[in-house]
Amino acid sequence: MDADSRIRAAIEEHWRASERGDVEAEHAVYAVDAILDYPQSGERFRGRETIAAQRGGHPADRHFALQRITGSANVWVSECVITYDGLPSYSVSIMEFADLHVVHETQYFADPFGAPAGRLALAEPMPGRTITRA
Repeated sequence: MDADSRIRAAIEEHWRASERGDVEAEHAVYAVDAILDYPQSGERFRGRETIAAQRGGHPADRHFALQRITGSANVWVSECVITYDGLPSYSVSIMEFADLHVVHETQYFADPFGAPAGRLALAEPMPGRTITRA
């Protein structure tokens, strides 16, 4: 298996482990000294243990639905819907790899919104989705 295939498999396992609540497997993808940034809040977390600790303390019932992974070499992007207590948040995770481990991740979150009426005639629903109206 080449490096890209191993990285893709590690990312897929990261999201599966997130969904099943397996904290150890979820964080195995990170280097010991990895950095995780949340630009919307300005938070930075240093180290695999700190990253796991901040996620482990989340009080919401969370579910993870991976939509797409794209990337190659050292930069990979995951699109995921993370549901918190039944409310979806659309997440984009940019993972930078070295030696097959994440050394830096930046994760963005966005709430869903309705499409304005003026765009409805131009749009088609994404696969498996229904267009939400504003």
